Amino acid sequence: MAAGAYMLLLALGPRLLSDPDTYSHIALGRWILDHHSVPTTDPFSANFRGSHWVAFEWLSQIAFAGAHAVGGWLGVVTLTAAAVATALGLLTRFLLREWQPNAVLVAVLCAFLLTAPHILARPHVLAPPMMVAWIATLIRAVDTRAAPPWHALPLMMLWANLHGSFTFGLAMIAPIACDALWRATRSERAVVFRQWFLFALLALGAACLNPYGPEMILVTFSTVALGAALTTVAEWRSQDFTHVGAFEIIMLGTFGFALFRGVTLPWLRIVMLFGVLHLALSQVRHADLLGLLAPIFLARPLAEQFKTIAADGPPLAIRHGMLLPIAVLAVLAGGTALASLRGIAPAARITPENAIQSVQLAKAGHVLNDYDFGGYLDFVGIAPFIDGRAELYGERYMLRHDRALSLQNLPDFMRLLDEYHIQATLLAPSTPAVGLLDRLPDWKRVYADDVAVVHVRR
Repeated sequence: MAAGAYMLLLALGPRLLSDPDTYSHIALGRWILDHHSVPTTDPFSANFRGSHWVAFEWLSQIAFAGAHAVGGWLGVVTLTAAAVATALGLLTRFLLREWQPNAVLVAVLCAFLLTAPHILARPHVLAPPMMVAWIATLIRAVDTRAAPPWHALPLMMLWANLHGSFTFGLAMIAPIACDALWRATRSERAVVFRQWFLFALLALGAACLNPYGPEMILVTFSTVALGAALTTVAEWRSQDFTHVGAFEIIMLGTFGFALFRGVTLPWLRIVMLFGVLHLALSQVRHADLLGLLAPIFLARPLAEQFKTIAADGPPLAIRHGMLLPIAVLAVLAGGTALASLRGIAPAARITPENAIQSVQLAKAGHVLNDYDFGGYLDFVGIAPFIDGRAELYGERYMLRHDRALSLQNLPDFMRLLDEYHIQATLLAPSTPAVGLLDRLPDWKRVYADDVAVVHVRR
């Protein structure tokens, strides 16, 4: 499963580079490597440079910068594909302990389909292996009535330095510990409570072992506090059911199976399942939580209820020997080599390279840019008006930028140009503000193509 996912994602390589934040994360990784430290203030933005800011994905950004330095864009794609393949491989390994291979295949394929829209070359893609390993280890401890998995604590430390989603892993300790308490006998509950309480404290301490300490935990709250500004970014919007998609088909198919077969679950597993379902419905980007974690929550309860899908025994172990591993590695290496023959590069729609070079935008002064161009401006060393770091800019700034460029507030757009001393604009051709700038006597269109339009102040 892992090897198959890796080969498939290599074949889809360019699609993994379709997010503008990829540029920004590589630029931040290079900054950290060049300065031998993590930033505590914003190093890039035109209007927030010097403001307090936490690079809460610093280790992932170093990994992507290193992959780009070593292997170019193919290196970035390879790292992304390997991370997703590892997560799916770990999920398969866990499920094979409970289910028959056919049931595992269906569950992992559904997980891949739900995760696919969010498989992009960004730090969040390095978190799923940590998340699957963490949650699966905790759930298995509950299912086997074992003590909390103390050996998993270093995993939390690594996760906390890779991506801010580690706070989800910390939050999941509570319902999983409650599940352990519920399953324990009355005489055991005092011991179980002490063990899981100590485990939660140690996990919190492990998460604080990062360059910023406990402040990393607050990043999640600052992101949630953005409120309405999150709706300006597609991945933070709720699921769209105006057309049939993979998410709706899988969700309705699962509900249909549960109703037809009379599935019953322990009440705490229902709470966990509905929790990730709520997140997946409320934000598109969280569909991967449902795909990767729902099978883990359901594995033991379904195996106990339906003997037809339950595993007959321990999963078969591959016989010792080097032939099979060498063959698999040779195939993966061959696939990577073939991918290197293709021209892999980020999507043109987020790469206004020609516009910047033709106009020498670096010398133009303050630039008002489209949201999707902020990452590339970071990458080439031009201070952006805005980029993908929503936690830096805040709700008011992001909403003002969005409403100004969409001309929802025309007077404020004019004030914004003067307030921030904008000398040039770099906008997508479909942005409503482009048509207005064409008609303003103080502005002149100096470049346009299918990717970007540039205006400069006369």
